[in-house]
Amino acid sequence: MTVPGLPPEPSARPAAPAAPAAAAPAAPAARRPPLTEVRWGIIGVGDVTERKSGPGLQRAERSSLVAVMRRDGAKAADYARRHGVPRWYDDADALIADPEVDAVYVATPPDSHRDHVLRVAAAGKPVYVEKPMARTAAECEEMIAACDDAGVALFVAYYRRAMPRFVTVGRMLADGAIGTVRAVRVLGTSPGEAWEPQHLPWRVRPETSGGGLFVDLASHTLDLLDHLLGPISAVSGTASNQGGGHDAEDTVTAAFTLGDGVQGSGLWCYAAGERRDEVEILGTAGSLAFSSFSTEPLRVRTADGERSVAAPYPDVVQQPLIQAVVDELTGRGSAPSTGRSAVRTARAVDAVLAGYRAERGITF
Repeated sequence: MTVPGLPPEPSARPAAPAAPAAAAPAAPAARRPPLTEVRWGIIGVGDVTERKSGPGLQRAERSSLVAVMRRDGAKAADYARRHGVPRWYDDADALIADPEVDAVYVATPPDSHRDHVLRVAAAGKPVYVEKPMARTAAECEEMIAACDDAGVALFVAYYRRAMPRFVTVGRMLADGAIGTVRAVRVLGTSPGEAWEPQHLPWRVRPETSGGGLFVDLASHTLDLLDHLLGPISAVSGTASNQGGGHDAEDTVTAAFTLGDGVQGSGLWCYAAGERRDEVEILGTAGSLAFSSFSTEPLRVRTADGERSVAAPYPDVVQQPLIQAVVDELTGRGSAPSTGRSAVRTARAVDAVLAGYRAERGITF
């Protein structure tokens, strides 16, 4: 541990554990008894933890944030000071081993998710990992297997599954507001950004993120639709790079099936001239339209006309899901976003990007 108030000492990053040998699937180990409360540690206190998630760990009932880690010890210490966190580390294994940390939130870029989750599972502690769950479905499967073997829970921060805005969407669909759902259409566009090649953000470096903004952003929408309309399957698609500012895909089309036969289509272009964020669910009695990333009202169209339904975002967007995770870990409920639900989204992303990755020689 690095002691607050002293200059940080460099620490070597632990070597990644060897990939487990292939073996016949085994039944998951018995889950550990429920906790009374959940004391969290965070690995990787970057931007996402400042407002979207970190405060949620502190505000949720029966939950507290007791330790944070970042390889830059000075930044870890600063985060701890600003957020009132008792301890900070510059070494992930030291945080994982902290006896007062009951569960670990992994908030690093996706290329390190698998390795961190395997180490947390080996320590016998539940894990909440940022999305995308990992760079590929194969990495996700390793994470699921490790947590199963250790008898610990694995949750993924696809937090729209628990946000009141989208709970409202689910309730309206269940109540038959637009009849029987037949199809869904997704459109996501935004202007391309002019990053300098030597300063590309990790979100558009495939070796780190698994792809580009399609992986980072569209996965949220695909996962939400999986939750609202049933498991995603029969996925196909094509991807290309039209902007030329990096090696990741920036334009993607996809076709997919949800649940018992709902047909879906999507177009995402992150090299367009305008910003659009539209999801439209079509039913036998009307349609329901909303955005995935904005807060404008839901729009319902039926034979009776069009109406708007207010559905704002919570102040801390991950808090509803964090509360559901804490509820499950303390034996009071269940969380809707797990490794097993998130791997379906990873498989869908893999299917859409398979051709592009092969063409560009992108491997992991």
